[in-house]
Amino acid sequence: MLGNVYLLPNVLQDDDEALKAIPAYVLDCIKKCDTFFTENEKVTRRFFKRLWKEMVIDNYQWFAIHKAEEQVKNSFLAQIKKGKNIGIISDAGCPGIADPGQILIEAAQAIGAKVQPLVGPSSILLALMASGMNGQQFQFHGYLPIENIERKKAILALENDAQKRHCTQIFIETPYRNNPLVKEILAICRPTTKLCIAVDITAANENIRTKTISEWKKEEIELHKRPAIFLLSAY
Repeated sequence: MLGNVYLLPNVLQDDDEALKAIPAYVLDCIKKCDTFFTENEKVTRRFFKRLWKEMVIDNYQWFAIHKAEEQVKNSFLAQIKKGKNIGIISDAGCPGIADPGQILIEAAQAIGAKVQPLVGPSSILLALMASGMNGQQFQFHGYLPIENIERKKAILALENDAQKRHCTQIFIETPYRNNPLVKEILAICRPTTKLCIAVDITAANENIRTKTISEWKKEEIELHKRPAIFLLSAY
């Protein structure tokens, strides 16, 4: 018998308010697991202890995913074939969605193991839900290019595609580069283009606002080192 694979959501923010976004049944599935494959073992252990103070960490096997998923795939498959129930978890949000885990999940599907995704916070979907933008057609692009010229081209391409197909464009940035990115967007995009900035999603100081570029230009925007996600819409 093959073991089951549980895709465990993690909090988006490290505060008590964010913990409320984790459904109670996630803990039930954690208790069913024998082994965990994590993006960061230390982060995961701390999160689990907040959910389940009595958890004995050393009773479980732990494997780090990081960016070496191909290297740990054999260990992952060996655990499943032994009948071990496995939990996959990233540092924040849902594994496999703009986070590690996809290669392991693909391997589980290939041998016919049961894969159960668990409901939890996804910054992509939560931001889209609150943005007022088109939820019927949208694209997530991850990180935009770092190099200035390429990033400008990317922003213009996203705006043009948003206008052409009425498709919401979603992307992220490393928190310490948020301010330069916003400055670039405000300088490049048309005044009527809409930009949603979603900051600290699920935290006590969560702030999700959609405004036109011309409206954003009237504000002082400070996002340095704050987890944020950005959405563009143009008509």
